[in-house]
Amino acid sequence: MSLEEVKEQRVLTDKDLKKTYARWYLSVEVSNSYERLQALAFCNALSESLKKIYKDDEEGYKEALMRHLQFYNSEGTFGAVIHGVVLSMEEEKAKSKDESISEEVITGFKTGLMGPIAGIGDTLIWGTLKPIILALASSLALSGLFIGGLVPFLFPLAVILIGYGMLKSGYLLGKESVVKLMKSGLINNLINSASILGLFMMGALSSTYVKISTPLKFSFENSEPIVIQDILDQILVGILPIAAVFGIYFYFKLRGQYYNRLIMWLIVISLVTGFFGILQGS
Repeated sequence: MSLEEVKEQRVLTDKDLKKTYARWYLSVEVSNSYERLQALAFCNALSESLKKIYKDDEEGYKEALMRHLQFYNSEGTFGAVIHGVVLSMEEEKAKSKDESISEEVITGFKTGLMGPIAGIGDTLIWGTLKPIILALASSLALSGLFIGGLVPFLFPLAVILIGYGMLKSGYLLGKESVVKLMKSGLINNLINSASILGLFMMGALSSTYVKISTPLKFSFENSEPIVIQDILDQILVGILPIAAVFGIYFYFKLRGQYYNRLIMWLIVISLVTGFFGILQGS
Protein backbone atom coordinates (compact mmCIF):
# COMPACT_ATOMS: atom_id res chain seq x y z
CA MET A 1 0.00 0.00 0.00
CA SER A 2 1.43 3.40 -1.02
CA LEU A 3 1.79 6.33 1.37
CA GLU A 4 -0.98 8.23 -0.42
CA GLU A 5 -3.37 5.30 0.00
CA VAL A 6 -2.51 5.13 3.69
CA LYS A 7 -3.25 8.86 4.05
CA GLU A 8 -6.65 8.44 2.43
CA GLN A 9 -7.62 5.77 4.96
CA ARG A 10 -6.50 7.81 7.96
CA VAL A 11 -8.85 9.97 10.01
CA LEU A 12 -6.36 12.70 10.90
CA THR A 13 -5.03 15.22 8.37
CA ASP A 14 -1.66 16.94 8.19
CA LYS A 15 -3.28 19.94 9.87
CA ASP A 16 -4.38 17.78 12.81
CA LEU A 17 -0.88 16.34 13.17
CA LYS A 18 0.69 19.80 13.06
CA LYS A 19 -1.65 20.98 15.83
CA THR A 20 -0.80 17.89 17.87
CA TYR A 21 2.93 18.52 17.60
CA ALA A 22 2.51 22.24 18.31
CA ARG A 23 0.62 21.47 21.52
CA TRP A 24 3.33 18.99 22.50
CA TYR A 25 6.22 21.32 21.63
CA LEU A 26 4.76 24.20 23.64
CA SER A 27 3.85 22.18 26.73
CA VAL A 28 6.32 19.28 26.91
CA GLU A 29 8.16 20.52 30.02
CA VAL A 30 5.52 22.90 31.39
CA SER A 31 3.41 20.49 33.44
CA ASN A 32 6.08 18.08 34.72
CA SER A 33 5.45 16.47 38.09
CA TYR A 34 7.34 13.81 40.03
CA GLU A 35 4.29 11.57 39.91
CA ARG A 36 3.58 11.57 36.16
CA LEU A 37 6.33 13.71 34.56
CA GLN A 38 5.23 14.45 30.96
CA ALA A 39 1.88 12.62 31.11
CA LEU A 40 -0.30 15.74 31.26
CA ALA A 41 1.53 17.33 28.31
CA PHE A 42 1.24 14.06 26.37
CA CYS A 43 -2.49 13.85 26.98
CA ASN A 44 -2.98 17.54 26.19
CA ALA A 45 -1.11 17.16 22.88
CA LEU A 46 -3.27 14.22 21.77
CA SER A 47 -6.59 15.46 23.15
CA GLU A 48 -7.92 17.24 20.04
CA SER A 49 -6.85 14.43 17.71
CA LEU A 50 -8.42 11.86 20.02
CA LYS A 51 -11.65 13.84 20.00
CA LYS A 52 -11.72 13.56 16.22
CA ILE A 53 -10.86 9.85 16.29
CA TYR A 54 -13.59 9.09 18.88
CA LYS A 55 -16.13 11.62 17.57
CA ASP A 56 -18.95 9.06 17.73
CA ASP A 57 -17.84 7.45 20.99
CA GLU A 58 -17.87 9.78 23.99
CA GLU A 59 -16.98 7.02 26.44
CA GLY A 60 -14.10 5.86 24.24
CA TYR A 61 -12.77 9.41 24.16
CA LYS A 62 -12.89 9.72 27.95
CA GLU A 63 -11.17 6.35 28.36
CA ALA A 64 -8.43 7.42 25.94
CA LEU A 65 -7.82 10.62 27.91
CA MET A 66 -7.57 8.69 31.17
CA ARG A 67 -5.28 6.17 29.48
CA HIS A 68 -2.82 8.86 28.46
CA LEU A 69 -2.76 10.54 31.85
CA GLN A 70 -0.63 7.67 33.12
CA PHE A 71 3.09 8.15 33.69
CA TYR A 72 5.06 9.14 30.60
CA ASN A 73 8.61 10.41 30.14
CA SER A 74 10.76 10.36 27.02
CA GLU A 75 12.83 12.64 24.80
CA GLY A 76 10.54 15.25 23.28
CA THR A 77 11.78 15.56 19.70
CA PHE A 78 12.71 12.12 18.42
CA GLY A 79 10.22 10.71 20.91
CA ALA A 80 7.36 12.33 18.99
CA VAL A 81 7.29 9.12 16.95
CA ILE A 82 5.53 7.56 19.97
CA HIS A 83 2.75 10.15 19.71
CA GLY A 84 2.24 9.28 16.07
CA VAL A 85 2.17 5.54 16.62
CA VAL A 86 -0.19 5.91 19.60
CA LEU A 87 -2.59 7.97 17.50
CA SER A 88 -2.44 5.27 14.83
CA MET A 89 -3.21 2.58 17.41
CA GLU A 90 -6.04 4.63 18.92
CA GLU A 91 -7.51 4.98 15.44
CA GLU A 92 -7.35 1.23 14.90
CA LYS A 93 -8.96 0.70 18.30
CA ALA A 94 -11.79 3.13 17.47
CA LYS A 95 -12.46 1.46 14.11
CA SER A 96 -12.24 -2.17 15.21
CA LYS A 97 -15.13 -3.85 16.97
CA ASP A 98 -12.98 -6.49 18.63
CA GLU A 99 -10.31 -6.20 21.30
CA SER A 100 -7.30 -6.74 19.03
CA ILE A 101 -6.01 -3.31 20.09
CA SER A 102 -6.68 -3.20 23.81
CA GLU A 103 -5.90 -0.53 26.35
CA GLU A 104 -3.09 -2.67 27.74
CA VAL A 105 -1.48 -2.98 24.31
CA ILE A 106 -1.39 0.79 23.78
CA THR A 107 -0.13 1.51 27.30
CA GLY A 108 2.44 -1.28 27.09
CA PHE A 109 3.68 0.03 23.75
CA LYS A 110 4.23 3.51 25.21
CA THR A 111 5.92 2.18 28.31
CA GLY A 112 8.20 -0.14 26.37
CA LEU A 113 9.42 2.56 23.98
CA MET A 114 9.90 5.45 26.40
CA GLY A 115 13.39 4.39 27.46
CA PRO A 116 14.94 3.25 24.14
CA ILE A 117 13.57 6.24 22.22
CA ALA A 118 14.78 8.63 24.95
CA GLY A 119 18.29 7.19 24.66
CA ILE A 120 18.33 7.68 20.90
CA GLY A 121 16.79 11.16 21.06
CA ASP A 122 19.08 12.43 23.81
CA THR A 123 22.12 11.20 21.89
CA LEU A 124 21.13 12.63 18.51
CA ILE A 125 19.32 15.83 19.47
CA TRP A 126 20.89 17.03 22.72
CA GLY A 127 24.24 15.24 22.67
CA THR A 128 25.13 15.79 19.02
CA LEU A 129 22.96 18.25 17.07
CA LYS A 130 22.81 20.99 19.72
CA PRO A 131 26.57 21.05 20.52
CA ILE A 132 27.42 21.13 16.80
CA ILE A 133 25.09 24.08 16.11
CA LEU A 134 26.25 26.01 19.19
CA ALA A 135 29.91 25.30 18.38
CA LEU A 136 29.37 26.65 14.87
CA ALA A 137 27.63 29.73 16.28
CA SER A 138 30.48 30.34 18.75
CA SER A 139 33.06 30.01 16.01
CA LEU A 140 31.30 32.54 13.78
CA ALA A 141 30.69 34.93 16.69
CA LEU A 142 34.34 34.84 17.76
CA SER A 143 35.27 35.69 14.19
CA GLY A 144 33.14 38.83 14.49
CA LEU A 145 30.43 37.68 12.10
CA PHE A 146 26.88 38.86 12.85
CA ILE A 147 25.42 35.59 11.57
CA GLY A 148 26.95 33.88 14.60
CA GLY A 149 24.13 35.34 16.69
CA LEU A 150 21.51 33.88 14.35
CA VAL A 151 22.88 30.35 13.98
CA PRO A 152 21.56 29.17 17.41
CA PHE A 153 18.02 29.65 16.08
CA LEU A 154 18.69 26.76 13.73
CA PHE A 155 18.37 24.41 16.70
CA PRO A 156 14.69 25.09 17.57
CA LEU A 157 13.92 25.06 13.84
CA ALA A 158 15.59 21.66 13.48
CA VAL A 159 13.75 20.39 16.57
CA ILE A 160 10.38 21.41 15.12
CA LEU A 161 11.06 19.87 11.71
CA ILE A 162 12.49 16.62 13.11
CA GLY A 163 9.80 16.29 15.78
CA TYR A 164 6.92 16.82 13.38
CA GLY A 165 8.52 14.48 10.86
CA MET A 166 8.83 11.74 13.49
CA LEU A 167 5.21 12.20 14.65
CA LYS A 168 3.87 12.09 11.11
CA SER A 169 5.97 9.05 10.21
CA GLY A 170 4.83 7.21 13.31
CA TYR A 171 1.19 7.96 12.54
CA LEU A 172 1.31 6.93 8.88
CA LEU A 173 3.44 3.82 9.32
CA GLY A 174 1.93 2.64 12.62
CA LYS A 175 3.55 0.49 15.28
CA GLU A 176 5.60 -1.41 12.71
CA SER A 177 7.51 1.79 11.92
CA VAL A 178 9.37 1.81 15.23
CA VAL A 179 10.19 -1.90 15.00
CA LYS A 180 11.57 -1.46 11.48
CA LEU A 181 13.49 1.62 12.55
CA MET A 182 15.12 -0.18 15.49
CA LYS A 183 15.98 -3.27 13.45
CA SER A 184 17.27 -1.51 10.35
CA GLY A 185 20.52 -0.35 11.92
CA LEU A 186 19.88 3.16 10.56
CA ILE A 187 19.86 4.70 14.04
CA ASN A 188 23.23 3.20 14.98
CA ASN A 189 24.74 4.39 11.71
CA LEU A 190 23.28 7.85 12.24
CA ILE A 191 24.61 8.05 15.81
CA ASN A 192 28.08 6.92 14.71
CA SER A 193 28.14 9.41 11.82
CA ALA A 194 26.98 12.28 14.03
CA SER A 195 29.54 11.36 16.70
CA ILE A 196 32.36 11.40 14.15
CA LEU A 197 31.20 14.78 12.82
CA GLY A 198 31.01 16.11 16.38
CA LEU A 199 34.56 14.93 17.13
CA PHE A 200 35.86 16.60 13.97
CA MET A 201 34.20 19.88 14.93
CA MET A 202 35.40 19.74 18.53
CA GLY A 203 38.95 19.03 17.34
CA ALA A 204 38.84 21.90 14.85
CA LEU A 205 37.47 24.33 17.44
CA SER A 206 40.03 23.24 20.02
CA SER A 207 42.95 23.74 17.65
CA THR A 208 41.59 27.14 16.57
CA TYR A 209 40.59 28.72 19.86
CA VAL A 210 42.69 27.05 22.56
CA LYS A 211 45.86 29.15 22.49
CA ILE A 212 48.65 28.14 24.87
CA SER A 213 52.40 28.62 24.49
CA THR A 214 55.43 28.88 26.75
CA PRO A 215 57.81 31.85 26.84
CA LEU A 216 60.51 29.81 28.58
CA LYS A 217 63.99 30.04 27.14
CA PHE A 218 67.44 29.13 28.40
CA SER A 219 70.59 31.05 27.58
CA PHE A 220 74.14 29.74 27.74
CA GLU A 221 77.36 31.65 27.38
CA ASN A 222 78.50 32.11 23.80
CA SER A 223 75.42 30.38 22.34
CA GLU A 224 72.01 31.18 21.05
CA PRO A 225 69.18 30.91 23.64
CA ILE A 226 67.21 27.68 23.62
CA VAL A 227 63.50 28.50 23.10
CA ILE A 228 61.33 25.76 24.56
CA GLN A 229 58.37 26.62 22.34
CA ASP A 230 60.48 26.08 19.20
CA ILE A 231 61.45 22.63 20.44
CA LEU A 232 57.83 21.75 21.19
CA ASP A 233 56.78 22.94 17.72
CA GLN A 234 59.36 20.64 16.16
CA ILE A 235 57.85 17.72 18.07
CA LEU A 236 54.22 18.63 17.25
CA VAL A 237 52.72 21.99 16.40
CA GLY A 238 50.08 22.86 18.96
CA ILE A 239 51.21 20.24 21.47
CA LEU A 240 50.35 22.43 24.49
CA PRO A 241 46.73 23.12 23.39
CA ILE A 242 46.31 19.38 22.68
CA ALA A 243 47.71 18.57 26.13
CA ALA A 244 45.26 21.02 27.72
CA VAL A 245 42.27 19.53 25.86
CA PHE A 246 43.23 15.96 26.73
CA GLY A 247 43.92 17.00 30.31
CA ILE A 248 40.36 18.33 30.60
CA TYR A 249 39.02 15.17 28.95
CA PHE A 250 40.80 12.85 31.37
CA TYR A 251 39.73 15.02 34.30
CA PHE A 252 36.09 14.48 33.31
CA LYS A 253 36.69 10.78 32.74
CA LEU A 254 38.50 10.14 36.03
CA ARG A 255 36.90 12.70 38.35
CA GLY A 256 33.42 13.08 36.89
CA GLN A 257 31.69 16.05 35.27
CA TYR A 258 32.32 18.65 37.98
CA TYR A 259 32.38 21.73 35.77
CA ASN A 260 32.68 24.40 38.46
CA ARG A 261 35.56 22.57 40.09
CA LEU A 262 37.33 22.26 36.74
CA ILE A 263 36.88 25.97 36.02
CA MET A 264 38.42 26.84 39.39
CA TRP A 265 41.39 24.56 38.67
CA LEU A 266 41.90 26.16 35.25
CA ILE A 267 41.83 29.64 36.80
CA VAL A 268 44.36 28.66 39.47
CA ILE A 269 46.69 26.94 36.99
CA SER A 270 46.47 29.92 34.61
CA LEU A 271 47.29 32.41 37.37
CA VAL A 272 50.22 30.41 38.74
CA THR A 273 51.82 29.53 35.39
CA GLY A 274 51.24 33.04 34.08
CA PHE A 275 52.73 34.67 37.19
CA PHE A 276 55.91 32.59 37.00
CA GLY A 277 56.17 32.96 33.23
CA ILE A 278 55.73 29.29 32.46
CA LEU A 279 52.70 29.53 30.13
CA GLN A 280 50.95 32.28 28.25
CA GLY A 281 48.01 32.71 25.93
CA SER A 282 48.98 33.37 22.35
